[in-house]
Amino acid sequence: MQIAELYKIYIQFPSIQTDTRKIKNADLFFALKGPQFNGNQFAKEALTKGAAYAIVDEEINEPDDRIILVPDVLKALQNLAQHHRMQFISATSEKQIPFIAITGSNGKTTSKELVHAVLSTAYKTYTTEGNLNNHIGIPLTILKIKADAEIAIIEMGANHLKEIEEYCTYTMPTHGVITNCGKAHLEGFGSEEGIRKGKGELFDYLKQNKGTAFIMSDYEYLQTMSSGIENIVTYGTHDADVTGIVKNSSGLLEVEITSDVMLNFIETKLVGEYNLPNILLAVTVGRHFNVPDEKIKTALENYLPDNSRSQLIETDSNKIILDAYNANPTSMKAAVENFANMHGENKVLLLGGMKELGNASLEEHQELINLIKKYNWKNVVLVGNEFKNANHNFQFFENSEQAADWYRQQDFNNTLLLIKGSRSTQMEKVLK
Repeated sequence: MQIAELYKIYIQFPSIQTDTRKIKNADLFFALKGPQFNGNQFAKEALTKGAAYAIVDEEINEPDDRIILVPDVLKALQNLAQHHRMQFISATSEKQIPFIAITGSNGKTTSKELVHAVLSTAYKTYTTEGNLNNHIGIPLTILKIKADAEIAIIEMGANHLKEIEEYCTYTMPTHGVITNCGKAHLEGFGSEEGIRKGKGELFDYLKQNKGTAFIMSDYEYLQTMSSGIENIVTYGTHDADVTGIVKNSSGLLEVEITSDVMLNFIETKLVGEYNLPNILLAVTVGRHFNVPDEKIKTALENYLPDNSRSQLIETDSNKIILDAYNANPTSMKAAVENFANMHGENKVLLLGGMKELGNASLEEHQELINLIKKYNWKNVVLVGNEFKNANHNFQFFENSEQAADWYRQQDFNNTLLLIKGSRSTQMEKVLK
């Protein structure tokens, strides 16, 4: 079946599902395959549960007019997303809406949420749900964008070269952001240079298509990477279109916008001065799209982080910074240093191992330990086998369940705790 024909079916049944456990009546079921599953085996079940059609790439024994055979289900999903994206490009300005792509080693999900919070005060805005930012999540996000859209924000994650380049073929961003390039996914990218090249594929697309880039001017490497892009809007602590500084980070982050007295102070519900660039980006994007200052300020001050990202949890006598959604050497260093500078005498670190570092894993975990040793802590707990062969005398557990047992046995009072680690370490379990 040609994509144009499949698109006509999608227009009738615009709800897409890839998991039969979540099937609703009149969904389109795409039978994706992976190392541990084969969606083709569940096509009949999807139809039984109410799916309008099942798109498969293997012959199904029992013929059914509601089963659509394609050469490759994943490719069909991506091509369908591209076809849908094309509907927002036409000779008439009414249909041409901005598509903002956001990638980077750290902060892309928080940046995406903050930008969405600001833009949605003035526009019908669609964005990536959670962190569905890969080869499956991005096309699913695009296919959820309805005809009433005025702006779309697409988060792009990547762990190897050519990945973002591929995403751009069906996202076709008009605007782009690289939050930063740090030590993340070294196993896939090979080096920090490889990370910049991989993330820079977004800028390459913008150069070729006369797009607009939002650049954190403090990072000289982003200025270099963005060279040749026709339209550049900058933000940073100085010498930028929008500038700001950290006014207070001892508790919740307070930012002063120094380039314009109208916005003045923004009192956020985020923890950590490392969130300054994310706030400045949201202000910059809001300004670029003419969102009124009062709406920008209100949106940023009302944004409440969730899903274990820069959350401040207060109990009767303790404060807990839960930043356990992900971790890499760059974000770990920033979190530990920020935590060390916060007010409080009784500080406890509970840190989970960092994944996807390849041959650099032991060296990077040892560097983190060496950084921790520079400060005084009430307790330090390291979780995960990544720390097992490193040189340290701190409390060590193989998993977060063991760390949770230890935590329940403590009697912390007037204590400040930082809980952080890579997603698969599931450090949030310490609190359950």
